[in-house]
Amino acid sequence: MLRVPTNEPPGLSDRCALFLDIDGTLIDLAPHPDDVVVPAGLIALLVALRACLDGALALISGRSLSQIDGLFGAGRFDAAGSHGYEWRTGAEGDRAIAPPAPLFAAVADLVAKEAALLPGLLVERKLYSIALHHRAAPSREPAAWALARTALARLGAGYHLQAGQGVVEIVPAAAEKGMAIERFMRAPPYRGRNPVFAGDDLTDESGFQSVNHLGGWSVHIGGNETSASYHLASPQALRRWLETGFKCGKDVNG
Repeated sequence: MLRVPTNEPPGLSDRCALFLDIDGTLIDLAPHPDDVVVPAGLIALLVALRACLDGALALISGRSLSQIDGLFGAGRFDAAGSHGYEWRTGAEGDRAIAPPAPLFAAVADLVAKEAALLPGLLVERKLYSIALHHRAAPSREPAAWALARTALARLGAGYHLQAGQGVVEIVPAAAEKGMAIERFMRAPPYRGRNPVFAGDDLTDESGFQSVNHLGGWSVHIGGNETSASYHLASPQALRRWLETGFKCGKDVNG
């Protein structure tokens, strides 16, 4: 059931497994995805939290693993990229469900060509998906959806459309953040822990639902209706909660 949660989450413990979306959750959104800024001290905080959790911390993002590495450092954190279609653990290294579809590159070229005729519509071409950002030009939303549907028809049943805040994305059907979290939870060091997932967007709802099913804590960043159980107002509020709400007997700011 969707609702607007009002309660902040309780403090983390060292028996949690922590999963964190990036854009709009850990860091503030920017007009262009390449313009986001990782706040000073955030990487050190995540490293310290990971130590408190015996390694059970992963970033869960629509960005590709290579884009995540560009923000946080190559291979620094366990992660699920491309909405869970690719993932990394310290034990396994980088893995993906399957290679890109044979037609993917040609369809991405077509989308970029058509979008160039629509000022204000931004195409973000990723390894396994294509995002059409209309946040800077809200009047382009219908055109973005029309273009996305045309691309989807060319790619076939292996893809679907994913709505987000100011964006529609063409993603593999097997890409889902909830499945990615469940995959982590079946393996050490995550197995047997209390899963906690923070996200801000429609793309995070499957993650909230999976965590709820597993008896964990789902935390929505922002003020929209959601299936998440808890609420924090902004990425800044989340970072403050991570800094001050951890009870593990270790200094997370070290």
